[in-house]
Amino acid sequence: MRSMIFLLTALAVIGLAVWAYRENYQTQAAINETERLQQQIGTARARLSVLRAEWAYLNRPERLRDLAEVNYDRLKLLPLSPDQFGRVDQVVYPPLNIDFEGAVDVSSDGDDQ
Repeated sequence: MRSMIFLLTALAVIGLAVWAYRENYQTQAAINETERLQQQIGTARARLSVLRAEWAYLNRPERLRDLAEVNYDRLKLLPLSPDQFGRVDQVVYPPLNIDFEGAVDVSSDGDDQ
């Protein structure tokens, strides 16, 4: 009887050791994946910073003004003036053609209580 208890205890210890070994490697793999993703995020943020700086550099008003002047014959771009803007009520929106046939009313107006 004693040898059976020792055997079961030894098997339980071996089983727990195998489980702990596997969990350790899974944890290490998760940590490595997290570090890799953090590195990719850092790289992407650095690239985004460079792209934002390039965008700001390329969209300088004096540069765009010079480009508009150089390409005036081809593009016919003129500087913006206040009289080129309109009011929202002057915008003509297309009519909405929504078909409500077969629709289900899901509103609750409090009559069914």
